[in-house]
Amino acid sequence: MLNIALFGPPGAGKGTQSEFLIKEYNLFYISTGDILRNEIVNETKLGLEAKSIIAAGGLVSDEIIVQIIEKTIVNNPFSNGFLFDGFPRTYIQAYILEGLMIKLNTSLNCLISLEVNEEESVARLLNRGKTSGRMDDNEKVIRNRLKEYYDKTLPVLQFYKDRGILKSVNGSQAIEAVTEDIRNVIREELKNSLYNVVLFGYPGSGRGTQGKALAERFGLEYVATGNMLDDEIKTGSEIGKRVKEIYDSGKLVPDEIIVQLIEKKLEESKDVKGFIFKGFPRTLVQSYILDGLLKKHGSFISQVIEIEVPTLQLISRLDARRQTNDARPYDSNTSKIVQRLQDHQEKTVPVIEKYNEQHGVLKINGEGTFDEVFEKISTEIAKGLESMG
Repeated sequence: MLNIALFGPPGAGKGTQSEFLIKEYNLFYISTGDILRNEIVNETKLGLEAKSIIAAGGLVSDEIIVQIIEKTIVNNPFSNGFLFDGFPRTYIQAYILEGLMIKLNTSLNCLISLEVNEEESVARLLNRGKTSGRMDDNEKVIRNRLKEYYDKTLPVLQFYKDRGILKSVNGSQAIEAVTEDIRNVIREELKNSLYNVVLFGYPGSGRGTQGKALAERFGLEYVATGNMLDDEIKTGSEIGKRVKEIYDSGKLVPDEIIVQLIEKKLEESKDVKGFIFKGFPRTLVQSYILDGLLKKHGSFISQVIEIEVPTLQLISRLDARRQTNDARPYDSNTSKIVQRLQDHQEKTVPVIEKYNEQHGVLKINGEGTFDEVFEKISTEIAKGLESMG
């Protein structure tokens, strides 16, 4: 999970850079003003409390603000991370956020401060005032806002400097240069993060062979539920015996078996750069399980890829595989093959749709030779790894 606080005086360009961070790293944007207004509009308990305070001319307390922030984070458990704008504004709020992050088993990766001197800020805001029509874009109001910002913010910056996570960026540069400097800061933060790829595709799409080769090329750990289950069958374990019976019936292996094996794999894989998951998650329930397992290890899904192959070609490939030593238990006859394809359509396609909404799913045309498809997928994974530094 990537959690960032973005700071900068009025006119520093936080809005522009926030848009970049949200889009580039799929972060959930937390603006205290926005989420407070949302609570008020929806007339929640916290919103009504805040509304009555504001109506009486008071300031909304930190106690209410932190509850709203916590609610927002808890209600978005599958986000890649959060971008905080407007919080923490004070030294006390910095402690509050740190305590909240600890409670939620996460932390703030860094605070990025856009550095712009006072005269530059004044000039930018006065220029904006020529077209914005905003009454507060006049020099007297602007300088008062800047004074308030520096009075309250300097202790906050020192708080995070003492913790070694304050990152300063020259905000007086061109927008593109500021963006690139921020991107470099994030790359440094992500260097020690695991890179986790979920590889989707119908049975016969080539996920297995591609997954193994991709893991080898990029130094990732290959996690294939089918392989792990086969190993259990070969060793004659109690799990293996149960799995063989399930295979013979053409059904899916229950989650309690799969999860035990995956958790064991994650625990035993030390000093790896990341994982490629093939064959898991197959259902919506499993997708929640995987998100939870990765979060437990301080990680998250980095990239989701789907290999697309026409249905008739899938059936042809699976029928051909039935004649080889690579045949899977469900390749034994046409009815089982069709059943597996239907299972994927009914249970796994909704998972892909969920991930498409949350992360975006990269679609790869799986037709063509192995090498052609491999190079297409490799290019995309390389791009993802490059973005992490």
